[in-house]
Amino acid sequence: MNLASLPDVNFAQKDITAILNEMITGYENAYFEQTGEKITLYPGDKIRIFLYSQALREFQLRQLIDFSAKQNLLKYSSGDYLDNVGAFSDTERTGISYATVPVKFNLSAPQATIKTIPKGTRVTSNGSSEIYFQTIEDINIDIGDTSVEAILQCTIGGTIGNDFIAGQLNVLSDPLPWIESVVNTDVSQGGTDKEDDESYRERIRESPEGFSVAGPSGAYEYLAKQYSQSIGDVKVYSPSPGTVDIRLLLKDGELPTSTFLKGAQAYLSDKSRRPLTDNVSVNLPEVINYDINLTYYILSYNAAAASTIQKNVSQAVQDYNLWQRSKIGRDINVDELQSRIKSAGAKRTVITSPMYTKLTDTQVAFSRNVIVTYGGLEDD
Repeated sequence: MNLASLPDVNFAQKDITAILNEMITGYENAYFEQTGEKITLYPGDKIRIFLYSQALREFQLRQLIDFSAKQNLLKYSSGDYLDNVGAFSDTERTGISYATVPVKFNLSAPQATIKTIPKGTRVTSNGSSEIYFQTIEDINIDIGDTSVEAILQCTIGGTIGNDFIAGQLNVLSDPLPWIESVVNTDVSQGGTDKEDDESYRERIRESPEGFSVAGPSGAYEYLAKQYSQSIGDVKVYSPSPGTVDIRLLLKDGELPTSTFLKGAQAYLSDKSRRPLTDNVSVNLPEVINYDINLTYYILSYNAAAASTIQKNVSQAVQDYNLWQRSKIGRDINVDELQSRIKSAGAKRTVITSPMYTKLTDTQVAFSRNVIVTYGGLEDD
């Protein structure tokens, strides 16, 4: 069930005008019952002014009652309240994790004895004095070898350690005389900040899927997101009996590295997480490239805002590309592109490419060449 489809609920009426009217009417009625005299509290009456202050207190109290009650519901809960809701399904909020990256150490020459790169040896990028990646265990280099590759971990938790591209980490911060050079062979990934409420809420909603031991797709999707909160989308299918093919996509439409996939496969293949007869394979989605070539026009009476609209259109195209690549199996939808450009302020758009393309559940669409041309002003 999608939480957004649930009806909104309120546990207390919070209309300040209605509250004030109730108090004034209640006072006037009570006065009549006690004295037999009718009274009208006009604006400026001292008692009415006092009731104003009490109505405000009543309004604030009802706000608190409504908020407190809603914190027991998954749809509305937040912060520490959401953590307590998660406890019902034994689903914990994930904390900060550290980015990792494969790094190759090159020796100056073959060594006559076994050499050891000590645990905690750091590498960094040229020009970066704050972000380091370190070895997480001693690394032995056998006699005669001229290089060794290992997984290093960022010394700072969170997303700050992500997205160092291959070749960027090339400075050995703790020199060893027989190491000639270092270089990362893939992009750094896997660093996450403390899980936000929306991501955590979605995992709590999906947690009942994890109760099954029969290997349904929902269970594998739930377990995959347990591995790392940087995972944005998961698709599970079985190409043959006993085989489970899991396709992963990171948040913001980023493709996971081979190191990330290996870690996810080891996690999901653990006997405590999969049925005994399942053979789990974790892979990248198949990338389907598309080009964007379009021309858009702006209404003449919007000429004064033309430069702003052009910036908005450029941003709309970028947002469309992000939307398109953020979900596995999402068809290449030209109508979505057209709608976004229209909302950005364009009068009309002539789209040469892409064409509508239906994708399978193992494919994801990535933009390649993007040409966006401003065609000028047009009348109605």
